[in-house]
Amino acid sequence: MEVVIGVDIGTTATKVVAFDAAGRSVAQASRTYPLLQPEPGAAELKPQAILAAVQGGLKEVAAALPAGSVAGISFSAAMHSLLVLDAQFQPLSQAITWADIRAAQASAQLKARPDADALVSRTGVPLHPMTPLAKLMQLRQDDPALMAQARYFGGIKSWVLHQLYGQWVADYSLANATGLFNIKKLTWDEQALSLAGITAAQLPRLCDTDTLLPELTAASAQALGLPQATPGIIGASDGTLANIGVNALAPGATAVTIGTSGAVRTVIDSPTVAPSGKLFTYYLAPGRWVVGGPVNNGGIVLQWAAHTLLGPDATVDAAITLALTAPAGADGLIFLPYLGGERAPLWDANARGSFVGLTRQHTKADMLRAVMEGILFNLKAAFALMAPLVGTAPVLHAAGGFAKSLAWRQMLADVFDCPVVVPQSVQSSALGAAVLGMTRLGWLSGLDDVADMVQAAGRYQPGAAAATYRRLWPVWQAVAAALAGTYSDLAGFAAGADMV
Repeated sequence: MEVVIGVDIGTTATKVVAFDAAGRSVAQASRTYPLLQPEPGAAELKPQAILAAVQGGLKEVAAALPAGSVAGISFSAAMHSLLVLDAQFQPLSQAITWADIRAAQASAQLKARPDADALVSRTGVPLHPMTPLAKLMQLRQDDPALMAQARYFGGIKSWVLHQLYGQWVADYSLANATGLFNIKKLTWDEQALSLAGITAAQLPRLCDTDTLLPELTAASAQALGLPQATPGIIGASDGTLANIGVNALAPGATAVTIGTSGAVRTVIDSPTVAPSGKLFTYYLAPGRWVVGGPVNNGGIVLQWAAHTLLGPDATVDAAITLALTAPAGADGLIFLPYLGGERAPLWDANARGSFVGLTRQHTKADMLRAVMEGILFNLKAAFALMAPLVGTAPVLHAAGGFAKSLAWRQMLADVFDCPVVVPQSVQSSALGAAVLGMTRLGWLSGLDDVADMVQAAGRYQPGAAAATYRRLWPVWQAVAAALAGTYSDLAGFAAGADMV
């Protein structure tokens, strides 16, 4: 038996899964690491902790497999990370994640430029503090000493691959998410580099997503317990690979993922950028691009609600169980889930969360139900931006940690008023990476062969609650629109209060 290992480097955990030629998981491991928030707006990871998680997961999976069975390792990673490195590729900074919003000032400067729309059109990335483009601009303003020491800049996956395979490379997919990449030319964008104050020589070499890295370094092979000749497939971003992993590759097929954050995504055949500038357009493979909207506020918001309303030791499962005792629509309580700013549909780092419609009669169960509904309504708002490009989704393919919950699955079908299919394996990005690797190794004729691998664990039709959500949806939209203009003032007030 031969396997391809998919490595999914996420925001708070790395998952390592070995798949056989039929797409069955035969061994897996997971390693977590803390998200560091040393100051307001910060969201960082220790690069050494991520590398240790990747190495530990690979070593555990390799030890569970027959010797010589690993045909290759393919990689997925979260988007928008930035790492500042010295001339020896040693980190000078923590890994700054997508959730870090300290580049809000630089993002505002980009949005104010007269050529802002042209920049978005070339890069396919909305202007937001998440992007390495904005982060580099902000670092140049706030920490010139760090930037003076810097020799290289890259995402966390590029650094991990350098440690494992000795090559300084970035795939088109993750490069596309930096705001520094030209989607028409598949090269680093000269104007974006100039705005960031860096050169192409300081960035990784660009590669297609199926690029083969021939062998591990000798030290890595020994540490992992694998043959040095074990090839790596560079892979792509976690979001784009999730579409492969849930078999959402056909026209109109839409993937909805909720983990720490969330996203809604559809595959298209060319790099088309939404006129609104509020959607991303990311490379997946030749002739396949993913258009969609990422949200900051996914499962992390329900976790916050569980701890805040039920106590610091409360679990998300306990919160869901209590939420289900409240009726659909939470007795008229609406929740806007913008606890960490927001990307789609607002693209406003100052966005704030809120309960609207709260009365003395509302209970913790109502509040938790409203939180769950608010997360899904926000994803529906992001999908509404996609409709002009992709039409109406005939079915949703659900993935991410939330897809393990039967309640979430049914609520998703009800809120979107659309059938939902959930695959047996919710490790969609790891499977997507493995399928990309299998295709590169010649095991599969193409990515569409994933249809034979993805078996549905369940199909959920809209139920009675869908009628309630159809009535509540325009109210939720109106509330979201009414409050959108207050976020900048609230952020300014909070900043002033912090200084008193």
